Amino acid sequence: MKKTIFIFFLTLIFLSAIILAQEPYKLPPKEVIDIVNAPPPSQAFICPTGDTMLLVEYEAMPSIAYMAQPLLRIAGIRITPKYNARQVTTFYTGITIKGVKDGSTKRIALPEGAKFGFPRWSYDGQWFAFTRYADTGVELWVADVETGKAKALTDPIINATLSSGFTWLPDNRHLLVYTILENRGAPPEKPEVPIGPNIQETSGKFAKVWTYQDLLSTPYDEKLFEYYTTSQIVEIDVFSGNNKKIGTPGIYRYADPSPDGNLFLVYKIKKPFSYSVPYYYFTHTLEIWDRDGNLIHLLADLPLADEVPMRGVPTGPRSVEWRPFRPDTLIWVEALDDGDSEKKVPHRDKIMTLSAPFKEEAKEVLKIQHRYRGVAWLKPLGSAFVTEYDWKRRWRTTYLVDVDDTSKPPKKIFDLSIHDRYNDPGYPVFTVTHSGEYILLQDKDWIYLSGSGASPKGDKPFLDKINIKTMEKKRLFQCGEKSYERFLDFFGKSRKKIITSYESKTEPPNYYLYDLKSKKRKALSDYKDPTPQLAGMKKELIKYEREDGVPLSGTLYLPPDYKEGERLPLVIWAYPIEYSDPGTAGQVRGSPHRFTFFRGTSRLFFVTQGYAVLDGAQMPVVGDPKTMNDTLVEQIVASAKAAIDKLDSMGIIDPKRVGVGGHSYGAFMTTNLLAHCDLFASGIARSGAFNRTLTPFGFQSERRTLWEAPEIYFKVSPFMHAHKINEPILLIHGEADNNSGTFPIQSRRLFHALKGHGAIARLVMLPNESHGYRAKETILHVLAEMIEWFDKYVKNRKE
Repeated sequence: MKKTIFIFFLTLIFLSAIILAQEPYKLPPKEVIDIVNAPPPSQAFICPTGDTMLLVEYEAMPSIAYMAQPLLRIAGIRITPKYNARQVTTFYTGITIKGVKDGSTKRIALPEGAKFGFPRWSYDGQWFAFTRYADTGVELWVADVETGKAKALTDPIINATLSSGFTWLPDNRHLLVYTILENRGAPPEKPEVPIGPNIQETSGKFAKVWTYQDLLSTPYDEKLFEYYTTSQIVEIDVFSGNNKKIGTPGIYRYADPSPDGNLFLVYKIKKPFSYSVPYYYFTHTLEIWDRDGNLIHLLADLPLADEVPMRGVPTGPRSVEWRPFRPDTLIWVEALDDGDSEKKVPHRDKIMTLSAPFKEEAKEVLKIQHRYRGVAWLKPLGSAFVTEYDWKRRWRTTYLVDVDDTSKPPKKIFDLSIHDRYNDPGYPVFTVTHSGEYILLQDKDWIYLSGSGASPKGDKPFLDKINIKTMEKKRLFQCGEKSYERFLDFFGKSRKKIITSYESKTEPPNYYLYDLKSKKRKALSDYKDPTPQLAGMKKELIKYEREDGVPLSGTLYLPPDYKEGERLPLVIWAYPIEYSDPGTAGQVRGSPHRFTFFRGTSRLFFVTQGYAVLDGAQMPVVGDPKTMNDTLVEQIVASAKAAIDKLDSMGIIDPKRVGVGGHSYGAFMTTNLLAHCDLFASGIARSGAFNRTLTPFGFQSERRTLWEAPEIYFKVSPFMHAHKINEPILLIHGEADNNSGTFPIQSRRLFHALKGHGAIARLVMLPNESHGYRAKETILHVLAEMIEWFDKYVKNRKE
């Protein structure tokens, strides 16, 4: 009898463990569900000529059933075998062609229930192409803008593992398409019995690399990678549908057509593969092909780059591209510091060039003091903007250079900290020629700059034009005081009208045709408020100061029924950012006049439950880039205290009922705050990294390794201070997190440590979810968990 009772109780314990281990998906309160279910507005995609736009509808959240489909996590990518494509979590479901001038519309007829990728315009704006995700694979479709009719160009044979699956050729009549091999057979079968151990070996060279995830780990993984990524490049005529094969099958990352369309720059991956870095560091060649796929020139045969230093770059040619206005000229950059940004050298990079017939030696165009960050071409032949980046100072500099006349000294155009938003001149406006060349939009000596217009009052987007010879600047447009309006594109060839996106606190974003002279708008869309029940929500930019004098800010949200003088429970949600100086650290970011969307697992849903929310509460970590993390803990605690003190002094919050939360590095911040201060009643940490010994070669902007600064890695690791976390904490993590450093084991091990020290904690592991959460069931569950947790430990906190 005793044995029977014992077995009965063991069974109960076992069943209880199962129930606790996996629960059905929860639902949050009905008002939250209604907001989550509100359909999102369409996305606009303006054609290269600026006179037509596509309004593209999309599916905001896939189902958990879709997310649970078989998935290959290999070589740094995630492949859905069903589609022979990278995993897609946002599908587009409908397209309407909109005439900007006359407002006419054409609805594209597509198969019922069609799901497709984002459309891509031909360079002349006469066509657009897109991939359709069918039951047995991916098809390529094309639509005629004039008629509004769409048609399939292929069966479900598109290979979209390493690329989007297609690209337009400069003639605007043909597409270059990556297809699955004919008669390739079934996928490799996993061996039932291993042939031996899986072995990795290092040769004694230094290889301080990031902690990448989803890598190859077995010979079977290698076979799968080769099977799914090998493609045949095909050229297809959009009018007739005729096609021809180009070259032989291979693992192609891209085949980039030259401006005249007669040559291709081909990136071809080959063995050996690597078990320590993603596919884009694998051995590969850079080849020049003719239109038929014949090899014209081998530009580079680059080895496996598994020893690239932290924050470094591979050696050999990189950022290789065709030069605009030249039919067959390549330009690229090569490192002069062995790719090691820590080396002291007078110049880090050099720009090189080579033209057809590619028989001569490549010529050096320019040496660059810091790391190359890109080139933007101007109309005068040879003129370009070249941008470099000094990561130690977080500094960006742009020069005007003449790549054809190296005797002309570079002219400095922009020179500022990447964090200096108040003085940011904006980014150049680009245009695309009918042959697909992306260049700066230019009228004689004038170019155009579009920027966020950051200011102490918030962002006020602008459009300027600047004379590159005299540096004279003229403001053409700027957002008003009580709204948020940003430039999207010019209308047609004229510079008199622009297309904008306009919104305010109470008006959702809509597209407009804006007359620069009369300042009048013509509506191009009419999206309504998807959540009118939140129309009375209060939103305000709050400014305050840290005890060390660093100015801070955040956006405060209050429920629609909030009454002045009422003290509410508060949720602070933040993400720490590193700065070199206090001046830029305290600059206001964002706008208090934007329309507020409640999407995904947003912390703003707490407003619907009677909380005040301080969103984007600034948590700057300021100091010398090499040592700023020495005081990370002290700085985030001081920032949190300043925020709470400010809102307490305003009579808005109850300082004893404050919760803190964050995602990724924000989760790292949250657990550190709970470990090192008693300002909070509880915390929510989502998808974080809590033990920095698991990211031993650096994290965020930390330059030192674990072995160089073990005391700092210990100090900033919440895992090492788990015994100090005496406030209830909710840990949430995707079981398939692929973000470098935030392995799921980070949350599991912290939970074990908390449990071992008697803490109040809950660990929620989300099946089939990555670093960000996508499935509708997951999103609703996470919101339910968050609301229930803070309701229990913050709103209804017991002293």
